[in-house]
Amino acid sequence: MHDYTNTTALVTGASKGLGEAYARELASRGAHLILVARSADALHALAEEIRSARSVRVDVVATDLSDRRSAQRVVDAVDELGLDVDLLVNNAGLGAVGPFLHRPLEPTLQSVDVNITALVGLVYLLGARMVERGRGGIVNVSSTAAFQPMPYQASYAATKAFVLSFTEALAEEVRGTGVRVMAAHPGATDTGFFDRTTASMNPKSTDAPADVAAKTLDAFARGRYLSFPGRASQRAGVLVPRLLPRSTVARLTGSLNRKLGLQDVSDLDPAREK
Repeated sequence: MHDYTNTTALVTGASKGLGEAYARELASRGAHLILVARSADALHALAEEIRSARSVRVDVVATDLSDRRSAQRVVDAVDELGLDVDLLVNNAGLGAVGPFLHRPLEPTLQSVDVNITALVGLVYLLGARMVERGRGGIVNVSSTAAFQPMPYQASYAATKAFVLSFTEALAEEVRGTGVRVMAAHPGATDTGFFDRTTASMNPKSTDAPADVAAKTLDAFARGRYLSFPGRASQRAGVLVPRLLPRSTVARLTGSLNRKLGLQDVSDLDPAREK
């Protein structure tokens, strides 16, 4: 059973949503935190709140993970703090939604850089140090979307499929080194994922971020290499795509996403969000 007490955990995307939930849950288990996200104000506010409630150290590294130099900047900041990272939680993620060829390209490219490039960079830079020390852990947050192609969320599902494959391969590479690597595959979670678009999630089918975070950390503590921290039906749902032809799965998921209206997604006017 892994004990989080007095370990140092670095959490990306920690300013809100699931990342904030991971930060709070880790602090409740006695872990010191390095919070990473783009929004400095939100990170500092969360850090102050956690410090006032828990006897843990909380440091903040504000950086834009869509910048391809961000992983090195994060590690440089950690070095300036004089800290070693015991647990890396690669949670930060973006997802473009809607018909790929009819939506802006820039959000898709940003999602690739956050979901893949920053994740790989941090795993490479911090993971090598963990192996050298002979201890450490990495949790890469993927998604149940990783297990099938998803029309109208084409690039998002593809980035999460990368995370799935990459994490499983890396877990085998580091087996026996004292470093453990786990992929977490939450399903629909109440994180504001579709904010700033006309898309929405059904609240009845989404999980609470706090529950997902707790189940993820429980799974890692038990030595798992794979975690489905959502409801049982979500885990069952990833088995079906493995039994059907890929083209059939794409048609089925495309049909589902059309029923959700994702083929007609548009961006909200910022004035309408206030």
